Amino acid sequence: MRWVLYPLAFIVVLIVIGLATLVAAATLAWPNLPSLETLTDYRPRIPLRVYTADGYLLGEFGEERRSVVRIGDVPPVLKQAILAAEDERFYEHPGIDPIGIARAALANLSSGGRGQGASTITMQVARNFFLTREKTYNRKLYEILLALKIEQNLSKDQILELYLNQIYLGQRAYGFSMAARTYFGKPLEQITLADAAVLAGLPKAPSAYNPIVNPGRAAARKQYVLRRMLEAGFIDETAYRAAVDAPVLTASPQRDDVVAKGDYVAEMARQIAVEQFGEEAYQLGIRIITTVTRADQLAARRALQDGVLAYDRRHGYRGPEGFVDLTGVDPTKTEHLDDLLADTDDVGDLLAALVLHASPKEVKVYRRGETLTIKGSGLRFAAPMLAANAPQARRIRPGAIVRIRQTGEREWEILQVPEVQAALVSIDAHTGAVRALVGGFDFDRNKFNHVTQALRQPGSSFKPFIYSAALERGYAPSSLVEDEPLHFPAGITGSQEWTPRNYDGKFDGLMTLRDALARSKNMVSIRLLQSITPQYAQDYVTRFGFDAERHPPFLTMALGAGSATPWQMASAYAVFANGGYRVEPYVVSQIIDGEGKVVAQVDPPVAGQSAPRVIDPRNAWLVDSMLQDVVQRGTATRARTLKRNDVAGKTGTTNEYVDAWFCGYNPDLVAVAWVGHGKARNLGRGETGASAALPIWVDYMRTALKDLPEEPRVRPDGLLEIHLADSTRAEFIYRENMPPEPPPEYSSLPVFDFAPATEAPDEALPPVPPAPLPSAPPAPAPVIERSFGAGNS
Repeated sequence: MRWVLYPLAFIVVLIVIGLATLVAAATLAWPNLPSLETLTDYRPRIPLRVYTADGYLLGEFGEERRSVVRIGDVPPVLKQAILAAEDERFYEHPGIDPIGIARAALANLSSGGRGQGASTITMQVARNFFLTREKTYNRKLYEILLALKIEQNLSKDQILELYLNQIYLGQRAYGFSMAARTYFGKPLEQITLADAAVLAGLPKAPSAYNPIVNPGRAAARKQYVLRRMLEAGFIDETAYRAAVDAPVLTASPQRDDVVAKGDYVAEMARQIAVEQFGEEAYQLGIRIITTVTRADQLAARRALQDGVLAYDRRHGYRGPEGFVDLTGVDPTKTEHLDDLLADTDDVGDLLAALVLHASPKEVKVYRRGETLTIKGSGLRFAAPMLAANAPQARRIRPGAIVRIRQTGEREWEILQVPEVQAALVSIDAHTGAVRALVGGFDFDRNKFNHVTQALRQPGSSFKPFIYSAALERGYAPSSLVEDEPLHFPAGITGSQEWTPRNYDGKFDGLMTLRDALARSKNMVSIRLLQSITPQYAQDYVTRFGFDAERHPPFLTMALGAGSATPWQMASAYAVFANGGYRVEPYVVSQIIDGEGKVVAQVDPPVAGQSAPRVIDPRNAWLVDSMLQDVVQRGTATRARTLKRNDVAGKTGTTNEYVDAWFCGYNPDLVAVAWVGHGKARNLGRGETGASAALPIWVDYMRTALKDLPEEPRVRPDGLLEIHLADSTRAEFIYRENMPPEPPPEYSSLPVFDFAPATEAPDEALPPVPPAPLPSAPPAPAPVIERSFGAGNS
């Protein structure tokens, strides 16, 4: 009998000593436990978020993507799924679950390790806020003690709310509300039972059960959570079966609540926030409301992308981006194929794909998870590199990495990432509020914002400002100027001789300013600038916001040989659109702090109210009427497809087809489109403002103006109407500029009947080179009083 009692007594003594040791350790540790102020005054790290004016998410910045939700707003089905998966007895135990701890301890003793734990939700909250995830008995003791302390100070619902918002669930998503948007593209209140089971399965191992990366393991984990819910009585057999059979449908990369391709706008807003709040901006829950609208931004991005791809098609397929060795590769082993594609990122909807088989009639490619067959029209663009005589270094063959884009439900085409860049910006003509802004073809590949940073030669799109200056010096749209050859010797230019020309090499003699601008006649512009003097014009264009030093007072100014950004061009053209007022473009309308308080709000000068008048209203009206002619019968007739009589604008093409522009507007909206290479080089013969930039502008304005009625211009006072011989059209001149007796030319003015002109490169020698492109984004303008903005304006 003693042989039995002695060992039992020894075990009891050990247990007593162990318990005494634990009690002593707990007693000593309790006073040193951290304060719970972090929990009772919960201030989660909420990222900086940028929204459109109509409430759609443009972008967010911060290490932790989190959307805080109150416990009362959490769907019951998600609560039940979490309890079933993590802590079924959460509302019954005091913070620790002795039964669970005993079960885990026995399992660990039998396995000889520390592989299992018995963490309750409260213990997980303690760990997430105060401790590390290392598996040591010392850390576990602190976790238990903290759990007990938390339970003494917070209610069960408060603890569960902290857990729901703080826990990391993969894909940079913190909390279940953000996880629902990240994985399923829907707010928390719209999730299904199957969605809830997938989300509840994530805390155990977010990377392993990520439904986007590991859909198979996520489905298996979902079934486990559903079985636990069934066993706990949260759901019945019917609901269980339906949820088990439901497929795991994750969100597409472009979710409905996020405006695709708003990265350049979001980045401008981010710079403003960091300027105001420093690095704390990324975790204070700041919301920035921009001026762009979702519809306009999507239309601008779509127009720019289509325009750039159309340009790219015109210049042919360059061949695959690269090649990999497929020797010994089993095409059924998708893991290996994924590895071969791992270093090639997608560019927007131009997806990276690996060629498995290629012939002139059919190409089979692997695209991360599936094999696709491309044939017919999908091969048209790449056909030259599928031919037998294609250069080996550029031929599409097995192992080639190509770009594909979806054209229908199961239709694909082979394209390529364009080398050319483009930009589009639109602003409200009356306030300067930016409606849409796309600074390049793809932000992830090139973060340089060509709208605000690219100083390029504006070419003929600068001519309207020269014509506006001429009107102030006594000219009228009906004034006659010679379109005849010019030559300037080196002694006059100060460098080398210059013989400018018109695009077609033809000269049409005496013509009106109206016709000359419509047809973009270089000789007329130069003679006009000679007459008013370059010095006067240089000073005059500063009224529109241009920097005088970037437009030197040479005759080449007549052909736009200075430099300006699309941002500046949009601001300048707004003066013509709104009747003569200068408005400053701005992209942020409000900044709201984490508590919902508006800390900054724009109060823009408004045309006709508080904005400064910079040109005579008669001047604005006359230039506008001439720019309407550019659209109706000049170099921009493609814009007539909009079927509107209130649009106006000017094309621009620089020497050697380096830059292509279209700057246009209606009385409410100004938009500027630019196409060119990042490092200035030839776009190709025929790539003018009319062919490269104008189609982008038209495609965007077709959406932007579709719900806006045509707005007729009201002619201002002080203009005298005159009627020209052989013309049914009336012309106008400043009343004070009309001579007492009309000069002979008014009765014998030639009227030109010509076909729509084509835009021409502006031959301007000696050229004024564009300023070098800055290597980093300019700092945004600070918030001063109640007005702020960004960019080089």
